[in-house]
Amino acid sequence: MTSESSMSQHPSPNPKTTAALLRKQTTCRPTLAMVLGSGFQHALGHMKVELEIPYGQLPGFLSVGVTGHAGKLVFGTYGSIQILVLKGRTHYYEGHEMEKVTFPIRVLAELGIRSLLLTNAAGGLNKKFKPGDLMILRDHMNFIGVNPLRGPGLYGLPRFVDLTHVYDEKLQEHLVQAAKKNKLRAEKGVYLAVAGPSYETPAEIRAYGILGADAVGMSTVPEAVVARQCGLRVAGLSCITNLGAGLGKGALSHQEVLAMAEQQKTKIAEFLQTFCELYAKG
Repeated sequence: MTSESSMSQHPSPNPKTTAALLRKQTTCRPTLAMVLGSGFQHALGHMKVELEIPYGQLPGFLSVGVTGHAGKLVFGTYGSIQILVLKGRTHYYEGHEMEKVTFPIRVLAELGIRSLLLTNAAGGLNKKFKPGDLMILRDHMNFIGVNPLRGPGLYGLPRFVDLTHVYDEKLQEHLVQAAKKNKLRAEKGVYLAVAGPSYETPAEIRAYGILGADAVGMSTVPEAVVARQCGLRVAGLSCITNLGAGLGKGALSHQEVLAMAEQQKTKIAEFLQTFCELYAKG
């Protein structure tokens, strides 16, 4: 079912308003949400869709301008569990303010989401990684150059958010078990976020490796920080689609990222379904 009515005319969007409009559109009340980044757009092919709305019809949501990102919010059922999926994301490198990039996460919190899985495509720095591997985020480094909590404090939410444990250990374990069950290579690691959109230089890749990063990308960290401010449990998952600059052969390209994602989509779909089943069992 696709909503035909546009909800884009609200003059001053805020998370509560957008969440209220969405509640009127569906009876689904999921507690688990996923953000599908590059490499994960087709991972939920077997999801039973209840409601699908393009971002452009949602107050406060920005249309997606990156190839490989659908730009749709989807309510539905995956296996035995109701979930909410953000198919694609906007990025800081597109020229948007960080407040707008992370707005959808605040809407999820207002909708009653309690756990959030953030996915992305990333370049591998760790020598153990090969293209096609998965990395479960155990920590991150923010090299984007801006914090998503910068600006006026929000009433009722902490201004100085503790990030000692950004990524929930139990959700990490669900991801580990899902990988084992589906015979996928998955390692825990540290994700380093840069502003982009240019890829990193070989010198930067070497430096990030020395600092302790295992993979590098251009998203996820701002969403994770805002999610923690809102009290959500967070898990992060990277699909290692290429090796960092200077570590592999040839030039880097977005087409390479999408091609690897296409190869892995069936395995990742099964993996995510297992994760949902484990989440449902608690």
